Amino acid sequence: MIEFRYDTQLLIEGKNLDEDVISDYFTSNFKGDCLLAVGDDELIKIHFHTNEPWKVLEYCASLGEIFDIVVEDMDRQSRGLKG
Repeated sequence: MIEFRYDTQLLIEGKNLDEDVISDYFTSNFKGDCLLAVGDDELIKIHFHTNEPWKVLEYCASLGEIFDIVVEDMDRQSRGLKG
């Protein structure tokens, strides 16, 4: 069984973005694993496994414009179904 079901990926475009601040917020406020928050002060790539992808999207949208959003159901994928 997969502990964190949704593979959530997106890009954040904004001003004065800080990958360390974003990473710290994720680890303090969201349950999940496999966090990747990389980029520069104008564009950050997020990758995170969670059971509540809508919370991730809401937070990221508060930082800037979000796009290239992908939320895949890894549980479905592990059962051979489309995620």
